[in-house]
Amino acid sequence: MATREIFENRLQAGLLLFPTMVVSAVFLYYPAIRAVGLSFFQASFGRDDAFVALDNYARLFTSGTYLDSVFVSVLFTAVVVAGVMAFGLCVTFLIHEVELGKSAYLIAAIWPYALPPAVAGLVFLFLFHPTLGLVTSYIEALGVTVDWFTNGPQAFVVVALAAVWKQIGYNVIFMTAAMNNVPDSLTEAANLDGVGRFQRLMRVYVPVMSPTLVFLVVINTIYGFFGTFPMVDLMTKGGPAGATNILIYDLWRTAFQFYDFGFASAKSVVLFVVVGALMYVQFRLSDRYAYYGG
Repeated sequence: MATREIFENRLQAGLLLFPTMVVSAVFLYYPAIRAVGLSFFQASFGRDDAFVALDNYARLFTSGTYLDSVFVSVLFTAVVVAGVMAFGLCVTFLIHEVELGKSAYLIAAIWPYALPPAVAGLVFLFLFHPTLGLVTSYIEALGVTVDWFTNGPQAFVVVALAAVWKQIGYNVIFMTAAMNNVPDSLTEAANLDGVGRFQRLMRVYVPVMSPTLVFLVVINTIYGFFGTFPMVDLMTKGGPAGATNILIYDLWRTAFQFYDFGFASAKSVVLFVVVGALMYVQFRLSDRYAYYGG
């Protein structure tokens, strides 16, 4: 019989938590507090920090380039989240429905997630290269000109496709576990009622899987804002004409190319607030629409 050990001694519990607390304080909480404080200063290499109050924030919200970056980031993340959820759910359902070779299909669907984001970006860079890409040749055979090195909307689509492809495997892992937990009685009842596959997926499986799907929406949102930086850096450098200049890349350029650390800190604070607000909205919606049983 399994037993659960509970530490009634607070000192023992504190000693066990201490390493985690130290790591969190040094690498999470202190940098966050430092960034907030630095956002009120003009700071750069080779000169003393100068207190400028809210000037950095005023520069942000009066900068057309930065506001465009906010719009691009929100749109990019929305496209990535929608694409990952839709394709991940379809792939998971197709794998769930097959009987022969299910493990092989599952491995094939998951393996892109094992690739570093930079490698995923390089894969799509060569597949969709305007002159050398394998996929490009087939697209241009249809009469469509591919030149996403200079065409902003095309660059946006290619980077979004790379981000979606990279993240699908992560979603398939959780969706497969959630779909396998759907009671067989629901599937049998749907089959007896003559419910089609698509209707069964949307009306039977998705409601039962909703807690997992809510979790994945949150994780994919964080991924869209932060985890796609290597792809943007390798594939487009934020271009062309700012079409893929997402907030995290714009922040990195400000800090490590222009060395304007105060302004970059202000950008990091705004990015945190934007992502935090989206997380709040998503959790509020999950309370309304997610089904947790009972």
